[in-house]
Amino acid sequence: MSAEKENTEEKILEAAKEVFIEKGNDGTRMQEIADKAGINKSLLHYYYRSKEKLFGAVFKFAFTHFAPNIINIITDNNDDFFTLIRKFVSLYIDIVMKNPFIPMFILGEVNKKGPSTFVNVIKSAGINPQAFRDRIQKEIDSGNIKPIDPNQLLINTIGMCIFPIIGRPIIQVVLFDDNKLEYIKFLESRKKEVAEFVINSIKK
Repeated sequence: MSAEKENTEEKILEAAKEVFIEKGNDGTRMQEIADKAGINKSLLHYYYRSKEKLFGAVFKFAFTHFAPNIINIITDNNDDFFTLIRKFVSLYIDIVMKNPFIPMFILGEVNKKGPSTFVNVIKSAGINPQAFRDRIQKEIDSGNIKPIDPNQLLINTIGMCIFPIIGRPIIQVVLFDDNKLEYIKFLESRKKEVAEFVINSIKK
């Protein structure tokens, strides 16, 4: 792929990401994406023949950034399990802080179209729940952590990372008098708070 073509595709995806995340699939028009990318509509259609194909590319981008690869974090690492949890939480919160609209974008589109629409995208993102379950079972068998349902552990951890982002309009106003800097400091502190809360709940 030439540098010019690669640069054009990057501009298209960046523009499409902004428009799709702001307006959703139904509210987005190809002309608007072309205008934001600084290209004509025919060139946009050359790279992506339909809005659905472009949406699929953007959704995959959003999902793979929103859902860090559990395989790499949990299994492809020689750190002890509690260190992995701390790294996972820190990375996850960093991602949602840098891309605060992505969680709502994904949830909104899945709710409208149904999860089956995005099965291939989710699978291609490299998410392998069984690898996570195997690692948890190994830690349980080794006596390092209490017996626990791996699915519960995963959802508990992710939920505590995501909720402060989704709930920002309420949390920032109610808890921090709409002070954005205090809210950001709170999110940064969540990295340690969530990790230690999870670790304390499972360690023997």
